[in-house]
Amino acid sequence: MGVKEYSPNKKILLIIGVFLVIFFIPFTNERVAHAIQEAFLMLSDYAHEHVLLCVVPALFIAGSIVVFLNQQSVIKYLGPSAKKIVAYSVASVSGAILAVCSCTVLPLFKGIYKKGAGLGPAIAFLYSGPAINILAIILSYKVFGWRLGISRMVFSIVFAFLIGIIMQFLFRKEDEKRLVDARLFQGNDGQEERSLLKMIIFMASMIGLLVFLNWAPSKGSFPLWDVMYKGKYYISGAFALLLIYSLVSWFKKEELKEWVGATRDFALQILPLLFIGVLTAGFLLGRPGEEALIPSRWVSMLVGGNSLTANFFASLSGAFMYFATLTEIPIVQGLLGSGMGSGPALALLLAGPSLSLPSILVIGGELGLKKTATYVALVVLFSTLAGFVYGSFM
Repeated sequence: MGVKEYSPNKKILLIIGVFLVIFFIPFTNERVAHAIQEAFLMLSDYAHEHVLLCVVPALFIAGSIVVFLNQQSVIKYLGPSAKKIVAYSVASVSGAILAVCSCTVLPLFKGIYKKGAGLGPAIAFLYSGPAINILAIILSYKVFGWRLGISRMVFSIVFAFLIGIIMQFLFRKEDEKRLVDARLFQGNDGQEERSLLKMIIFMASMIGLLVFLNWAPSKGSFPLWDVMYKGKYYISGAFALLLIYSLVSWFKKEELKEWVGATRDFALQILPLLFIGVLTAGFLLGRPGEEALIPSRWVSMLVGGNSLTANFFASLSGAFMYFATLTEIPIVQGLLGSGMGSGPALALLLAGPSLSLPSILVIGGELGLKKTATYVALVVLFSTLAGFVYGSFM
């Protein structure tokens, strides 16, 4: 697993494309200049708030999945031949427990996918991590009322299953071939000298670090949750000590080098596309509450009422916007105050957290254009229909 190499023709086309963009962009235009500033400010916010505490731990977890996790176990529970109810339940529940954003879930998705998970369960995991965020569901209930909160939860769980099953069905032949080829080159899984309990402790320590380092406050709505928020660094420290102990006690130096190498390879594959995607999203839409190239009033005008067009636009715009964990709630709250319909609000809550332009670029690099376009289309389609049905009845 290395850095993708491009042919000389592709390199020259890329250089020409960059030149044309630079040549034709009117940098002196006030709105364009502000949009460029927003792009880099958004990238700065992303670097400060998400890279070190979200993406980096996720990269190390992904590297450990590839190097240390037993491939047969992944195939048994998440492979295409596994019982569907088991595979999709495991994928959905594990994704929901992590409660990560659309970008943080990407290294984990790539890790289980490369290790032998079927396309369907891997996609269910990819959708469920950001969409079925437990705190986001609870806050949706608190802020928007029980109808919208419960609807978001139910539709998210159903969509994780449906989208995964449809993707597995549409691309089952390609997926079966991928797994056969992977097994032919299967190497040492690193499981011979470690018990299942040790692997559980090792993985749980890293997941605990990821979850509690990014634990967000509930703003007074849930006292117990806020108590855990106040003590999140102590809890994270306990998980860090447990991780250090397991690394020192149970792993060889050569294995740790392989783990770091796998993590590095994931970083080389994912981070450039993520940064490009964040810059582009910031240039077009800006940070929450800020103007960029596309005026926010256009969005507000197009998502009023409950027409299929309004729901579709809410889903499509949500699919390309970047939402950090829980930020979709104040954004949708503001849009509702500006005249957004309740149906489009649900459509945005279903499509927005699970997708973003940065995540689409990374998914495309792993799955290819055809599978990625199908996944995005399914998320937008189901979100549109769910919003329309909800708005019609509520």
